[in-house]
Amino acid sequence: MDLHPGKCWDNSKGSWKTIMLLAYQSLGVVYGDLSISPLYVFTSTFAEDIEHSETNEEIFGTLSFVFWTLTLIPLFKYVFVVLRADDNGEGGTFALYSLICRHAKVSLIPNRQHADEALSTYKMEEAPEKDTNKMKMLLEKYKALHTALLIVVLLGTCMVIGDGVLTPAISVFSAVSGLEVSMSKTHHQYAVIPITCFILVCLFALQHYGTHKVGFFFAPIVLTWLLCISTLGIYNILKWNPHIYTALSPYYMFKFLKKTRISGWLSLGGILLCITGSEAMFADLGHFTYMAIQIAFTFLVYPALILAYMGQAAYLSCHHNSDLQISYYVSVPESVRWPVLILAILASVVGSQAIISGTFSIINQSQSLGCFPRVKVVHTSDKIHGQIYIPEINWILMILCIAVTIGFRDTKHMGNASGLAVMTVMLVTTCLTSLVIVVCWHKPTILALCFLLFFGSVELLYFSASVTKFREGAWLPILLALFLMIIMFLWHYATIKKYEYDLHNKVSLEWLLALGPSLGIARVPGIGLVFTDLTTGIPANFSRFVTNLPAYHRILVFVCVKSVPVPHVTAAERYLVGRVGPAAHRSYRCIVRYGYRDVHQDVDSFETELVQKLVDFIQYDWYRTRGSNMSIEDDGSHSNESSSHRLTVIGTTSFCSQQGYESQQSVQPAGSVSVGFPTVQSMTDVIEMEQMDVTQRRVRFAIDDDHESDTRSEVGVQMQEELEDLYAAQEAGIAFILGHSYVRAKQGSSLLRKLALNYGYNFLRRNCRGTDVALKVPPVSLLEVGMVYIV
Repeated sequence: MDLHPGKCWDNSKGSWKTIMLLAYQSLGVVYGDLSISPLYVFTSTFAEDIEHSETNEEIFGTLSFVFWTLTLIPLFKYVFVVLRADDNGEGGTFALYSLICRHAKVSLIPNRQHADEALSTYKMEEAPEKDTNKMKMLLEKYKALHTALLIVVLLGTCMVIGDGVLTPAISVFSAVSGLEVSMSKTHHQYAVIPITCFILVCLFALQHYGTHKVGFFFAPIVLTWLLCISTLGIYNILKWNPHIYTALSPYYMFKFLKKTRISGWLSLGGILLCITGSEAMFADLGHFTYMAIQIAFTFLVYPALILAYMGQAAYLSCHHNSDLQISYYVSVPESVRWPVLILAILASVVGSQAIISGTFSIINQSQSLGCFPRVKVVHTSDKIHGQIYIPEINWILMILCIAVTIGFRDTKHMGNASGLAVMTVMLVTTCLTSLVIVVCWHKPTILALCFLLFFGSVELLYFSASVTKFREGAWLPILLALFLMIIMFLWHYATIKKYEYDLHNKVSLEWLLALGPSLGIARVPGIGLVFTDLTTGIPANFSRFVTNLPAYHRILVFVCVKSVPVPHVTAAERYLVGRVGPAAHRSYRCIVRYGYRDVHQDVDSFETELVQKLVDFIQYDWYRTRGSNMSIEDDGSHSNESSSHRLTVIGTTSFCSQQGYESQQSVQPAGSVSVGFPTVQSMTDVIEMEQMDVTQRRVRFAIDDDHESDTRSEVGVQMQEELEDLYAAQEAGIAFILGHSYVRAKQGSSLLRKLALNYGYNFLRRNCRGTDVALKVPPVSLLEVGMVYIV
């Protein structure tokens, strides 16, 4: 779990000692929410729809449903199937979407480059020789399906965020509700809500410290809790009903539904809470390994939960007092009730922490893919990659959690709301996994259909029961999801339209090269970083800038910060650097690539590293241009291409010096080019790739020793001049040229489109973090160019 994502896939994870350690650590991060579900499952199930009778058919039927639900969904679906659909070890909704986008052209933002496919993390399953995947062809053919797929992904994302509001509330409230067994009803009524709110405020107030500060407490707490509930379960089974295991038979499910009929179907909305937190196994896969999560669930979490539910059912099967409150704590012996209560509160805090961290992570991913307004992302750990904190989201979640607690005031309504959110996320995962089976794994369509029908039908059964509780709390996640969907889809739609506008209004290279003293254009000292979403061409905001202020910097760099459909981009592959025009113009293009789980650098390290990458590129590019004394045998015949159309990956490995070499260049994996410089002691690894060429190339460099020194001297002077210009410009200062955009709907647009763009998007833009804040640009170095996008 090093900060450098490239180490996340180190083979050292394969040792059994490491796997067992990761399995232990996963208890605190992955299983906190799932492990505390016994606190509220029986309480929610018997809240209103069904009653506990002398025949015990309701209790036995509920236990049977819980057992088979835990077996089918978390164990069979997630552990054995979904966890295998990882994206370079990462899991979650965006990991599935990323996999599909890499194997099929379904992304709505057309900034995909062939060079991206050379990334080491851009792994793809090898397709059969005759790849006639009808599902893939269908997805790529219709743009409406691209939009529909994005909407499904956003729906799952919104429900995860909604779960981030509901899970802390129901978890802490259910744990604190144990006071009702030890207090009078009058005192209990006035104690539970304030205590719950106080714990929630403390939980959210401590988020800015990061989970790594208290994370080492999490695993022992959850482990102790699991051992506690399993021990209590065994105690209740042996004391009250040793034959409770017979209720695990599916026969009791049918008997339960036969007796309770529609009320039994409605009660499924409470039973499904036993699998809350199952999605965390997949979402947090990137911090652990498939084997670690599989071992932890199969051999510890799953048996402990089954024993806990069996123990509760065994106790209730022998207690039929109508005044009995069906709660987890009534089955706890009075002598240990207070320690169990304290442990339950600690476990609920751990479970809440996991979903809060997951909410931060998924919002950061949404932001990376242009689906969420810009927010401040703070990296809370220098050692553990992916631990982040988002201040705005944190306080909004806290206010909503407290509002839910005060507004609902009971487990029933919170459970109905949480259940709908959980089942929606699981349905989205099932649908996306079915597509991965066909499009990415190249399995028969019938296999994906069987997966979809089997697990989808089980989840739809629970989903239908949850939807019927709309007026009893299920309206909340629907309202939250609708609100978030509007925001996310509107932001993404406007982002696409802005990109298309920039693409159609970019200016030519000839226009840039024509700018000079004859037109009254001056070059001023310094480096100008022009930020744009375009990967090619000159952006319109720069032409607007030069038109209104006839001067630009001596060193000009067009910077594109883009997200690629991979979880992480290693530092060695992050920068694509190339020239814009001839070397004398001193203009460059730099594409900075991030994965959807990467946290962007702050501006200090970014500008320093960018200048260093330019230095490395200049040294490499001048070496490459020594065509007079270097013979190049290139099967692709690209030696005469202008360097302005080439982009070079500048990495960070050691540089190999040698007189002549022969290398095999290929995009997968990217080939490395090793060259020698007499004036350079340490260079970075450089990888040359043609932006539009993905064929394998064989290149041989042979250096003529007789004229080598003369050519090195001539080229060295020109290279030194360019480097001196770069360093002088760096000393003069770096300016960040950003577009300040206003979006307007074009004439003739519908009223809905005008409302969405003119008012909705611009309101979001004015009230979210600006690009300069997101990039941490010093105000003194900022130049903003106003742009009106008519879309």
